[in-house]
Amino acid sequence: MKTLNRRDFSVAVAAAILLPITTARADDTNMEVHIDNFVFQPAELKIKVGTTVTWTNRDDIPHTVVSAGKFRSKALDTDDKFSFTFTDAGDYKYFCSLHPHMTGMIKVE
Repeated sequence: MKTLNRRDFSVAVAAAILLPITTARADDTNMEVHIDNFVFQPAELKIKVGTTVTWTNRDDIPHTVVSAGKFRSKALDTDDKFSFTFTDAGDYKYFCSLHPHMTGMIKVE
């Protein structure tokens, strides 16, 4: 069995860190997005029509989940949840109305 030398190990660790982990693929009918440290995680979900997505605020301050003309949560305190079932295909950009730099995307197929 071959052991990794320090250089090979460093390259493997760097590659793992640099790979984007911002998109999730859903084959289930229920998916979750966490709000933590002013970020929606994952930032993008690919789901099927009929899937329900639930956002959970893990931050110590309130956040919202808003997709213009589609859905809008109330201000979510720590551990509060908001769910929406996607019944139409399309791309749903969303953001936090309290912190507009926080954005996400749901792609419904």
